[in-house]
Amino acid sequence: MDIIDLTEENEELYFVCLEDWSGEMKEAGPHKRNWYERMKRSGLRVKLARDDDGKIGGMIHYLPCEHSWIDGKDTYFILCIWVHGYKQGRGDFRKRGMGKALLHAAEEDARHLGARGIAAWGITLPFWMRASWFKKHGYRKVDKEKGTVLLLKPFSNDVVEPKWIRPRKTAGKTPGKVNITAFLNGWCSAYNITFERAKRDSGEFGSHVEFNVINTLDRKTFEEWGISSALFINGKEIRTGPPPSYEKLKKVIGRKVKKLK
Repeated sequence: MDIIDLTEENEELYFVCLEDWSGEMKEAGPHKRNWYERMKRSGLRVKLARDDDGKIGGMIHYLPCEHSWIDGKDTYFILCIWVHGYKQGRGDFRKRGMGKALLHAAEEDARHLGARGIAAWGITLPFWMRASWFKKHGYRKVDKEKGTVLLLKPFSNDVVEPKWIRPRKTAGKTPGKVNITAFLNGWCSAYNITFERAKRDSGEFGSHVEFNVINTLDRKTFEEWGISSALFINGKEIRTGPPPSYEKLKKVIGRKVKKLK
């Protein structure tokens, strides 16, 4: 196994989070590519794990905190680390040390770039991006928002601890309509699927639904709201990970439309 930098040859695989077999990923649209084209000029780094047969089985991407959704200085922020674990497509690459190798490569790269530390987010539940996994690799908790933990691995004693940038405004309601507000950054393919499904669902109900897009890839817009990627229906946030199905979202919106009549 070795760790390699992203090349043009593997970009399309990266845009679908290594799930080139997935029909769902085809729904994600061009948003991650658009995000990538913008952020690669702002310090985005992507590394891939490749097995002895030349198959890509894992990925990690990270960028300077100043271009992420946390408040930090002179540190990098890991957006996600992912090892393909499905039997479909390229197969299951878990339990081979890919995650550890990717994390180590990102840390060494950030050190080489002059960072004073590297941060990551993790969840307290035993699923993807587990906070406990990062703690085993020398990260410590510096902030928490609901069930999501912000962790830091310092490289120097004078590192400034990053903090979450919390919501500063809330999505509103529209009298006489169902208001759907989608905050779109583009970095996460899973959320991009949710965005496209919500947009398509909204069109099913015509003038009864108002669909608003807030483009948080624009840094000023993100700082105004303090929200990166999220979906709100009549001011209430909808859980979007894993992506709710097209049918489920349509039912939720449909119930809201019925209440208008």
